[in-house]
Amino acid sequence: MKKRTSLLATALFALLLSTTASPKHNPDGTPDDSVTTVSISFSGAFALYPLVQVWAEEYNKTHPDIRFDIQAGGAGKGLTDCLTGAVDIGMFSRELTDAEKAKGVWWLALCKDAVLPTMNAKNPNLKSLQIRGIKKDEFKGIFADKTIDTWDDLLGTTSKSTKKINVYTRADAAGAADAWAGFFGKKQENMKGIGVSGDPGVADAVRKDLNGIGYNNTLFVYDAASGKKLPGIEVVPIDVNGNGTIDADENFYGNLRSFLKAVNDGKYPSPPARQLYFITKGKTQKKEILDFFKWVLTDGQKFVNSAGYVPLPKNTLGEQLKKIAK
Repeated sequence: MKKRTSLLATALFALLLSTTASPKHNPDGTPDDSVTTVSISFSGAFALYPLVQVWAEEYNKTHPDIRFDIQAGGAGKGLTDCLTGAVDIGMFSRELTDAEKAKGVWWLALCKDAVLPTMNAKNPNLKSLQIRGIKKDEFKGIFADKTIDTWDDLLGTTSKSTKKINVYTRADAAGAADAWAGFFGKKQENMKGIGVSGDPGVADAVRKDLNGIGYNNTLFVYDAASGKKLPGIEVVPIDVNGNGTIDADENFYGNLRSFLKAVNDGKYPSPPARQLYFITKGKTQKKEILDFFKWVLTDGQKFVNSAGYVPLPKNTLGEQLKKIAK
């Protein structure tokens, strides 16, 4: 079954996020001409967008001369914009291929997050799925092979009105799609379903469809401030050990804190957990960017966990700092 175009596709560009951190102003609101501003532009992964916003805001408190322009449009867009020089930095949410590295892409690991399978919070099968979970091969049957087409197929039940599972996948080149497909041994191009652009688009589609299933980056499932799941969306628990039930050590989806701990402890599988990156076309020589990178890997790390991400081990951060110093 070929990927179908969603009705939400008409909102493609409306869903692409952007923000700009402005340079310093005088108390009366006029620009402070004593400060020479330097622009740093970003494009790419929805997964990194919330954290880069936090980093930009915090960095501006001590570096008012930096003007940040941050746009989310998917990891594929970040890579393209980076290689063509449209932006200084790409936000990237999957491993680079050898072919991409051969094009001169330079990368810096920053933190970890994860992609979660999602469903409508009012789906009548939710309680059953929270008890039994879904196995890796079952997810493959839903998202790629299409051997599981209805909720009865999945649950082994019979009902008077068999409901089809409406699968939503990313229409744009996305690290989230590759991470989710990688969990069951596939790639983004192998997945079938209704193509929707961006993390917000997939989340919105699942919220509006009682029989919808999709996948989203962590902060499009949980609220970073409260730690609670966002309204209308629920996590589909993964039966990691495949024993047909969600055991106590697989039941960590109740709030953001418990989920991030599971990612950190390796209880949530990788993929769909993964590292997140900044990428540039070759190692940048722009001092302002290198200084920002150093800050992100040092002082900026104190904002990682509170923003809803998992910090990297200290030795990994040290390796990234050495890459900057070379």
